[in-house]
Amino acid sequence: MAPATARHAARPVLADWGLDEQQIYDALLVISELVTNAVTHALPPVILHLHAAADARGRVQIHVSDGGPQPTPFGWAASRPASEHGRGTAIVSALTNGTGTDLDTDGLIDHWADLDAA
Repeated sequence: MAPATARHAARPVLADWGLDEQQIYDALLVISELVTNAVTHALPPVILHLHAAADARGRVQIHVSDGGPQPTPFGWAASRPASEHGRGTAIVSALTNGTGTDLDTDGLIDHWADLDAA
């Protein structure tokens, strides 16, 4: 439910920023993958932040913060063969100009991705 909720909240924001349908689709796919990874592999909370750059490059940054790794694997991904999961990172990398992970000011782990919006 969390990825769908995040996509639903992000779509009108991305449209208001002037992204075309393909850019919105790509951004929503990245959001879905980052939120799914946080829900599947990390501790709460899971927080979505969107930032539009006001520079000439025209980019959107997607940030998903979480409480850090689960102490032990559980959930759907842990119970499935490796061939049934693990493609999210490749999808995010293919659709973005850059990705990374940082520690945010609240002590949460921030996973980010940079997309073209020009």
